[in-house]
Amino acid sequence: MALTVLLYSLFEYYRPKPIDWTPSYSNKDKIPFGTKALYELLPDVFGNQKVESLRLPIYNHLSENKLAPKSNYIFVCHTFEIDKNDRNQLLTYVKQGNNVFISAYEFSDTLLKTLGVRATLKAPTLRDTALVMNFVNPVFTKKGGYVFSEDDGRNYFLVKKAENVTVLAQNARNEPIFLKVKYGKGYFFLHNLPLALTNYYALNSKTTDFAFNSLSYLPVLPVYWDEYLKQGRFGENEQSIFRYIMTQPPLQWAYYLILFGLLLYAIFAGKRTQRIIPIIEIPKNTSLEFIQTIGKMYFQQSDHANIAEKKIQHLLLYIRERFGLRTNELDEEFKEALIPKTGLPPLDINLLFSEIAHAGRNGKLSEYALLSLNRRIEDFYQRVK
Repeated sequence: MALTVLLYSLFEYYRPKPIDWTPSYSNKDKIPFGTKALYELLPDVFGNQKVESLRLPIYNHLSENKLAPKSNYIFVCHTFEIDKNDRNQLLTYVKQGNNVFISAYEFSDTLLKTLGVRATLKAPTLRDTALVMNFVNPVFTKKGGYVFSEDDGRNYFLVKKAENVTVLAQNARNEPIFLKVKYGKGYFFLHNLPLALTNYYALNSKTTDFAFNSLSYLPVLPVYWDEYLKQGRFGENEQSIFRYIMTQPPLQWAYYLILFGLLLYAIFAGKRTQRIIPIIEIPKNTSLEFIQTIGKMYFQQSDHANIAEKKIQHLLLYIRERFGLRTNELDEEFKEALIPKTGLPPLDINLLFSEIAHAGRNGKLSEYALLSLNRRIEDFYQRVK
């Protein structure tokens, strides 16, 4: 079994890992649809200008004037969705003479409405295939155009205000996919084909120049690359262990399995390991045992008179509690009162108290006299129950 587990582990470790075709558009991903290659080549495209990756919202950077006075702000993502504060700051940023490059399939309607443009989508048909894309500028136009097999070409822009818009690239249906929109002193570059900027196409000799020709429309200025819309707020040096685990599918599954296992353990172990219920024994009356122990101690020491005295005191206490008689004087009047209450013959009562009087007169009492007194007293207890 151990050998089987070992061989299976080695097989899983060394077997070729399946290619991840998830479109992440992240500058840290080497997968086909990441943008690590393009991001690392940006300094060459912009003449070794400063290139910085940003991990905070647009509003944070622009409202605090953290960017260079004249610069380019690049967004490459599937969905470009921003709130009102981000949109207003971005419009002000471009109006002051800066440039924003946005490559996405889905755009914020409020931003495009301000620019007089709408991102739309053709309805699918049975004849839909990957369309040929090409630049409008003859300098960049490629013979035969560009084909992106993973994109069906159904996305395009619908221009409402043509006076400020320049079409830079279009598909085979002459529908614009890349626009230059003037706004104030700067420009918005709206790109409708983010897959063309990913590793898979940026490193392919047939399509590589499409990505770099698209970016070449931007002026040579410092470049800010947005990663907030794809990776969130924290940078690589701010990643916690938990965030790293949640970005790695194997570690993520291991984390979920641990939580599930702990839950099962808590459910079943809690039922099996209940606190032991102690056995409660019936309380024992040890007073009789105590008396017997004390009696044996006196008997072994031959202190017969002391034992007799205690037996007599116990008998008199019993008579007081049971029959309500005073035991100060054990005279004839007392005996006559006791006889009808006990129902015993007068002879037995007289013999009992005769032995009690004998034991009280002698400082020393023989063993035989003690045993005789004890039998009389025990017989009295039995007969008056």
